Parts: sequence; C-alpha cells; structure tokens
Amino acid sequence: MWTELSATISSLAVAFFMFEKYFNYFPYTIRGYVERNFRKVVNFVNPYVEISFHEFTSERLKRSDAFFAIQNYISTSSTENARRLKADVVKDSQSVVLTMDANEEVTDVFNGVKVWWASGKTPPQSKSISLYPGSEEKRYYKLTFHKHYREIITKSYVEHVLKKGKEIEVKNRQRMLYTNNPSKDWHGWKSTKWGNIVFEHPSTFDTLAMDTAKKEEIKKDLIKFSKGKDYYAKIGKAWKRGYLLYGPPGTGKSSMIAAMANLLDYDVYDLELTTIKDNSELRMLLIETKGKSIIVIEDIDCSLDLTGQRKKRKEKDDDEADKEKDPISKMKKEAEEESGSGSKVTLSGLLNVIDGIWSACGGERIIIFTTNYVDKLDPALIRRGRMDKHIVMSYCCFEAFKVLARNYLDIESHELFGKIEELFVEAKMSPADVADNLMPKSDEQDEETCLKRLVEALEASKEEAIKKSEEEAVLKTKDGVVTEG
Repeated sequence: MWTELSATISSLAVAFFMFEKYFNYFPYTIRGYVERNFRKVVNFVNPYVEISFHEFTSERLKRSDAFFAIQNYISTSSTENARRLKADVVKDSQSVVLTMDANEEVTDVFNGVKVWWASGKTPPQSKSISLYPGSEEKRYYKLTFHKHYREIITKSYVEHVLKKGKEIEVKNRQRMLYTNNPSKDWHGWKSTKWGNIVFEHPSTFDTLAMDTAKKEEIKKDLIKFSKGKDYYAKIGKAWKRGYLLYGPPGTGKSSMIAAMANLLDYDVYDLELTTIKDNSELRMLLIETKGKSIIVIEDIDCSLDLTGQRKKRKEKDDDEADKEKDPISKMKKEAEEESGSGSKVTLSGLLNVIDGIWSACGGERIIIFTTNYVDKLDPALIRRGRMDKHIVMSYCCFEAFKVLARNYLDIESHELFGKIEELFVEAKMSPADVADNLMPKSDEQDEETCLKRLVEALEASKEEAIKKSEEEAVLKTKDGVVTEG
C-alpha cells in the first residue's frame, strides 16, 4: 500500500511539475478556462477569503496609503509573533525598528474573529539579468479570514486597521526634507524619486526678523488653511495654497519657509527644476509627494527659462537670426540636444502642476515660489489663484532688529537703540547683514561691542545710499540737458 501511495504521489508531483512548466504555452483562452474552474474547485472546499493590498496603485504611478497604514498597524504584532523579521536602524538613533519580512505571517484578533496577515512580493516578469535585483518587485499584504465573517472584516476591521495605522504613522512621524533625484536614478536597487533627510531647521515665527503684525497675519493665514479641508471641498477647489516670497537677497525667505513648516508640522519638498527632463517627469514627482507638505521652488527666476516665455515667442525670428550669426551658441545648443541634457519643462507644464488638473492629486499642500526679482516672472505664473498670497521680504526695520537683538544678544533694550532706530529710517540693510553684525565673534565681545559695530555698518550704508542718490540726480540732470539740446 505504501509503495503504491508513494508511486502515486511521485506521479502527481511529476505531472504537476510538467503542467506548471508548460502551462504558460497554452492558448490564453484555455489557460483562463482552466484557472477559473480550478479556482471554483478550490473555493468549494476552502472556506477562507483573501484580500490583497498592493504597494502601488494606478499602474505604479502612486504608492498606496493603505499599504503603509497596514505596515504600521501590523508592526507591533509582527515584532511579538513573527519568526522572521527585518531590521532597520533609524538615523541618529541607537534603536532598531523591526518589521515583518517577506513571506511571513502573523495573526490578529478583532471582536473575537481571528485573521491572518501575510507579506509577499510579486517577482518581476522579465527574466533578464539585472545589476539591481528586486527593482521591479511589487510588495503586497494579504489578509485571510473565514467567509462567515466577511461583513465584519470588510466593513469594520479594514477601516479599523487603516485608522490605527495612520494614527501610528502620525505618532512616530519624523518631518523630512526631500529633494528630487535625477530621473536616471529612478530605476534600480532601492530606487526612489525623492531623497530625504530629517528636517531639523530651528527657525520659528518667534525668531523671524519681521514686523510682528505681519507675522501674525501670515500665521493666521496658514492655520486657517490647515483646517480648511471641508471648506475647500465645499467650494470645489483643490486643498492647496500658493505663497510667493520675494525681496532682496538675505531678507529671510528660506527662514520663512522653515518657520512655516515648523508651525504646521509639514514636510518640505525642495523641487530642483533643472534636474527634471520634461513635464511628464514633473507630474510623476508631484504624484510621489505626500499631504501635509510644502513644495518649494527657490529662486524660480533662475531655475528655468520660465520668465516671459510668451513675449519671447514674438521675438523668435530675431533670436534665430542672432543665433545664426553666433556659431558658438548654435554648436552648444546642438550638442545639448544630442546629449539630451537640459530641462524641457515648460511654463504651461509648471502651471498645470500647480494649478491644473494634476494639482488635485493629493491634498493639504502648500506651494512656495521664492525670487529676488519678481518683475522677471511671467504674470501668469504668479497671479492670484496660483500664488494666493504675495509676501514681501523687505530690508530690516527697527521692529525686526529688536527680534534679532533678543535672539543674538538676549537684550530687550539698550541706550544705542535710539540711534539705531534713527539710522534704520535712511539705511537699507538686510536681516542677514544685521544678524552678522550682532553676532559676537569672540568671548570678549559683549552686546555693546556688537551694537556699536552695527551702528558703524548702518552709518556706512546710509552714506552709500546718499552718495548713490546724488549720482542718480546728476545723471538725471545730464539727461535733461541732452534732451533739451
């Protein structure tokens, strides 16, 4: 009997192996018919239901929020019950984070109902040899439960898991600073479109060198936006808001962005347009961003040739003639086109991302442009509705100076404050220059030394401003004489 049984099992094993090996060579209709009927037989004797949650949705365009919520939820159970765990070391920490490894299973109980969670990977379809193993693998979680509890699991348990997973994510969340990787690095082992580090910038609205009333206005605007999910849905607009920060260099635009992120507890995405090849890549990067984030394009007037593009179309003929006269420029352009270098992001592509259909892919996002020269930007880029609030980052005033004096010297008043207030009426100095003068350069320097240094710098700036205005007046006078002549 045992001999016959072993022979039967061996025959079945060989038959199954041959069937599995050559099954893919069968016509598609036959394979579908066999699979459907085989599944019916299995379901007839198998009382369990399976639900899969894949890492990517929409043909790998977007990572699934449900996948990561489940990952957070089962992390505790996997640490306690799983046999095979995956260890990750958190940066700047001695602790080790343990998660369930691939092809491992843990159990969970909800209202007396037992369920099973299993992790898995779908191997790549391509059989080619790659230097980056696993780059095309698709991760997923599989939930298994008895069909008798289908309604409880699908209506209550799944919602419970997603809610708890998101709560764990918020509790353990570290705010991050992201920057976009070049598209050539998007594929491969551990590939990602965004590189990141922990966001640790200490700037707050209390430390910003700005008029107090203006800071309060900006803070109220930000808080109102962060609580406006239902309001934006009611008025039919994407839950986003645009801010334009403009002013001379050193006036605190970057510090303002960090203060906004710290106030709202948002991540920051520093978008470098020059590394993006075209509009399609720009959209893909946008899809990969998360909610509760600030997307920043600094010095947008220098990032790409997005300034006044429509005016330049009218001068196309003149430009082409100039390029023909300049063979060096022509050769550079041809070489750039052949190598594929240089960004082809257009003004219309950027506008579509910040204010078009694609801008609604995600919610609770702030978009910030910074520039030193607002007049260079195309009006379509910064109109209201795209850049909803324009914030002028101006030269330092006396109110801003008092904030810096408190930050750098720990003083609220001094006998030199009166003279400094008078000098600020005529002198123009950026907050960065004021801060540099107020910062002690050695242990021997006290607050009086630093304030006197600032007074000297303000007086020099005042004299320079007077001299410049006199030169401008002389030029105007000469121009007037020439015009009359």
